[in-house]
Amino acid sequence: MRTTVAPKKLTTRQTGAALVIGLLLLLVLTVLAISGMNTASIEFIMAGNEQYHQNAFQAAETGIAQGIANGVFNPEATPQSSSGPVANSPSDTYDIDISSPLGGAAQPAFWGNSWNSFSTFHFEIRSVGNSVRNAQATNRQGVAVLSPPDPSIGPGTGLPTAFTPGVAPRPPPPPPPPSPP
Repeated sequence: MRTTVAPKKLTTRQTGAALVIGLLLLLVLTVLAISGMNTASIEFIMAGNEQYHQNAFQAAETGIAQGIANGVFNPEATPQSSSGPVANSPSDTYDIDISSPLGGAAQPAFWGNSWNSFSTFHFEIRSVGNSVRNAQATNRQGVAVLSPPDPSIGPGTGLPTAFTPGVAPRPPPPPPPPSPP
């Protein structure tokens, strides 16, 4: 005959701590995933903004190239303005202004560069490139136009009036020492 022994009933109280800890870990992982997605979307927008800024910069460079190609660099002309679209871009544009910052006055060439052989007229091209999302870039380019010499201008004060090859210009003499009292 077989005798069976009935197992003892365990009277332990389970409080569900594993369930609570599992739910807390799941919550932490969800918050991290949402934070990562937000960071990625913000970085995506930032990369797009940088691309649009580069497009605006290239549009401004296109404006400068158009200003050099089509501008009238006449010192007696009034400042010029123009604008246009960038080729192969449906939304990028440029606005250019060409002016003479020195009021159209002729400038002598730099000393040592045959200053009495030609004069220069200085101009500035200011180009503003525009792209989507209000991206904007402003570029400036200086232009010097050579012209026949202007007899009314000459080298600055204190500079020699002629250049002799092989002879370095002498500096001005030092001031005399003060006389003793």
